[in-house]
Amino acid sequence: MVYRRIGIATGVLVALLGAASVAPLAADKPAFTVGWSVYVGWNPYYYMNKSGIMKKWADKYGISIKVQRFDYAPSLDAFVAKNIEACAMTNMEALDMPAAAGIDTTAMIVGDYSNGNDAVLTRNGVKLKDLPGKKLLLVEKTVSQYLFERGMALNGLESQIKQVRLVNTSDSDIAAAFLSDKSHEAVVTWKPLVSQISKQPGVTNIFNSSQIPGEILDLTVIRTDVLNRADGSGQKFAKALAGAWYETMALMSGKGPAADKVLAAIAEGSQDSLESYKEQLSTTHLLYTPQAALQLSTSPELKQKMTLVKQFCFNHALLGENTKSIDDVAIRYPDASVEGKPGRVRLRFETVYMQMASQGKL
Repeated sequence: MVYRRIGIATGVLVALLGAASVAPLAADKPAFTVGWSVYVGWNPYYYMNKSGIMKKWADKYGISIKVQRFDYAPSLDAFVAKNIEACAMTNMEALDMPAAAGIDTTAMIVGDYSNGNDAVLTRNGVKLKDLPGKKLLLVEKTVSQYLFERGMALNGLESQIKQVRLVNTSDSDIAAAFLSDKSHEAVVTWKPLVSQISKQPGVTNIFNSSQIPGEILDLTVIRTDVLNRADGSGQKFAKALAGAWYETMALMSGKGPAADKVLAAIAEGSQDSLESYKEQLSTTHLLYTPQAALQLSTSPELKQKMTLVKQFCFNHALLGENTKSIDDVAIRYPDASVEGKPGRVRLRFETVYMQMASQGKL
């Protein structure tokens, strides 16, 4: 199984991906690629592709859409290198990765937020207040570190964050590293790794993303230059993505054997069982309807939460080497307000496609 949020992209990966850029799917149609990586909130793309739902919507708009699976970091590389037009990523990476590369990005679908998937786990009764001076296994400069720092801040321990000894550990190694070495008393990771570690005797979940609801968002983003193509094909691409997404959400949110059949098919994309996938969904606040996504996207709370995310990115120099002020990277919200310098917008929250889905106009 491959997991999301695996760290910072490399120039080597960009070069490799550039050499293997996707050829047009059909010479007579505008061709696009959407990238996804394995995670509970993004696995629906696997099903959209396999079931033919994506092709149906692409055909409706006279375009071709390739759905391509990546590991997470390479998906970000491909997006920044302009080898794919759209990609599934967290709000943090939607801000820091493209922004650091000067890419203007539009979040067109707000899919879910982590509602317990990400967690700080400890053994031996260790609490957050006990972490200063101890080692903490995590993937640095990702939502795992964000979660840890938010937990410390919310518990009045912000001044002690730098006293915790962070041990940068890849997602593929982190569970084994924690479970095999009892001297490690704390780890931050995400499901299904959280579930695996939590099964061990003496392990306690001391802080998780359900305590910061709406701060770790999962998005479908599109490059703004693609969306604004003069021939209108970029907007057709966005409409087809939204149509396919919400058709799949409707199937997933049903009841009984029919919905279970869809969920089981989605779980295949990550080599999960139906039971495992349902367990992951239980701590994911999936926004099954466009109305729910619109409500979150237009709420004042979104701005507050994105300010926290942007501050974290700025504090850890994730917004680009030449970013001297937090306002040098701006976010534009659906009400047209801009947080930061208006001429430096790098992330836009666009609700028009979710709105069209909610009105049945796609």
